[in-house]
Amino acid sequence: MPHSVRAVIARAKGEPVSIETIEIPDPGPGEVLVGIQACGVCHTDLHYREGAINDEFPFLLGHEAAGIVEEVGEGVANVAPGDFVILNWRAVCGQCRSCQRGRPWNCFETHNATQKMTLDGQPLSPALGIGAFAEKTLVAAGQATKVNPAARPEAAGLIGCGVMAGLGAAMNTGEVGRGDSVAVFGCGGVGNAAIEGSRLAGAHTIIAVDIDPRKLELAREFGATHTVDSSKEDPIEAIRAMTGGNGVDVAIEAIGLPSTYEQAFYSRDLAGTVVLVGVPNPEAKVELPMIEVFGRGGTLKSSWYGDCLPSRDFPMLIDLYLQGRLDLDRFVSETIDLDQVEEAFEKMERGEVLRSVVVL
Repeated sequence: MPHSVRAVIARAKGEPVSIETIEIPDPGPGEVLVGIQACGVCHTDLHYREGAINDEFPFLLGHEAAGIVEEVGEGVANVAPGDFVILNWRAVCGQCRSCQRGRPWNCFETHNATQKMTLDGQPLSPALGIGAFAEKTLVAAGQATKVNPAARPEAAGLIGCGVMAGLGAAMNTGEVGRGDSVAVFGCGGVGNAAIEGSRLAGAHTIIAVDIDPRKLELAREFGATHTVDSSKEDPIEAIRAMTGGNGVDVAIEAIGLPSTYEQAFYSRDLAGTVVLVGVPNPEAKVELPMIEVFGRGGTLKSSWYGDCLPSRDFPMLIDLYLQGRLDLDRFVSETIDLDQVEEAFEKMERGEVLRSVVVL
């Protein structure tokens, strides 16, 4: 029988979110019902509320979550009731041309639940196919990754989006290695995760770039060896001065602005790598001299979800967390209730938090 639960809904573009009672069907074939324990407030949820993703209102917000499997549908074998899981929005199909080429992290046909959750009979659009600002949610089985239940839900859930994006930008996309030098532009949640990932990968020099001294101080806590306040000095010249005049091996842009992308481009060493993990405005454009693109060599990459494979990466990162080698707890600025999500959006926009986390 359907489940009636409280959830955070964005009814119309730009309007404050509201707490509503929604209906969730029992899981069908290939689907899983998950009781949510914690869900981070990610900037993508605010993008949905503002209509910057699409206009398929009403949205069921929330996607950076961990919880307990309550029911499974026919044919589900990867998880069972009682499992502690992290949710993801890259449930790979195993059949598309990318999966067939052995690159499932680039899957072109990722899965979501087939059935719809509803509000007063109206189908809801779950954020990133998840919708986890709710007491329960319905997802495709591949969107639920079983991990060690010893992890704190409010920390573990962050791997489901922002932390994975940043860690993966460094470790997977940027292929940061031992002794490398790295610059990270933008020290919010994703940027600091990229700093943490660079540290885990063995980078020797990690340079954090931001205009907010509070964020630069946090960046040092996550592993930055140097900081640059780009409101006071040219980051390109500062980074070159810190790297013997050469620039860094890997430059990671975690903001999504043309100006900072260009700074990242010119801050890397010859044959270095630029990684774009910050989500740009659809209207944003970058202009670079082609002779510079050609003459400097190297690689320009985009990192979508940190090029992660949840079934591979999530359990490994939770193990690192439980070993004390990955500090997920430091990303949690505060824990809040469902009815405080709108306030959390305001704090996020003011740069006061890395992550507010809804705890249920």
